[in-house]
Amino acid sequence: MKTIADKPEVSVVTAVRNGSETIRDCIESVQGQSYPVEHVIIDGGSTDGTLEIIEEYRSNLSVVISEPDLGIYDAMNKGIRFATGDVIGTLNADDFYAHDRVIARVAQEFANQIVDASYSDLNYVASCDTRRVVRVWRSRKYRAGGFYRGWMPPHPTFFVRRKVYERYGGFDLGLGSAADYELMLRFLLKHRINAVYIPEVLVNMRCGGVSNRSLKNRLLANRMDRQAWKVNRLTPHPWTLLVKPIRKIDQYLLPFIQKLGSLLQKSFTV
Repeated sequence: MKTIADKPEVSVVTAVRNGSETIRDCIESVQGQSYPVEHVIIDGGSTDGTLEIIEEYRSNLSVVISEPDLGIYDAMNKGIRFATGDVIGTLNADDFYAHDRVIARVAQEFANQIVDASYSDLNYVASCDTRRVVRVWRSRKYRAGGFYRGWMPPHPTFFVRRKVYERYGGFDLGLGSAADYELMLRFLLKHRINAVYIPEVLVNMRCGGVSNRSLKNRLLANRMDRQAWKVNRLTPHPWTLLVKPIRKIDQYLLPFIQKLGSLLQKSFTV
């Protein structure tokens, strides 16, 4: 793996299973970065041609493992163990970086040794047309008590120092789709690691998250969110997990407001 003097080494872990439709975009967005990055891919035993696509890029991939696993968070834990970078991020197989300077921007923050983690903004894009933004997740700077008010950063933008994983552990497989929420809750609220906010979109995420596909899944996700607090011996406010999904409403409104503003600006300049 190449390194840059006095700059942190960065690893990106991608977990995938039967992701042939999107894995190419993911890999190319990592390989196209202007800053050296170690890309670790953990495949859960794909049968749809995913491995054949990965093989096309094999010479530039640091680690590729294909074997049965216990799901995406088991695969991510495995990838974190194999990653060698000082800083580790995770990028889902159907996500891709917003531009070729993402890792350089992250590394810039981690050049400061007091920084334990970073996170940024994220765009949800349409699966069939990734140029169309459907939702906009603006994270904002973390403030004490944010989690109690339903706040959380978008996990695909979350980069963490290796030493934090070594000290506080990886994903809890018993938390289902809330495993990423629990990990960030544990790191940021319980252990109060030092995280910085990068106020720009660094990741594009295709729409279609499992926890939001139906009312049943949303209720299950809410139950797992509560369990995330319980396993950390933290007590949320009575309204904390009620406002958490409500905070997402502005993610849908912002693209509409931005589009409306653009149309109004054009009408005044004609």
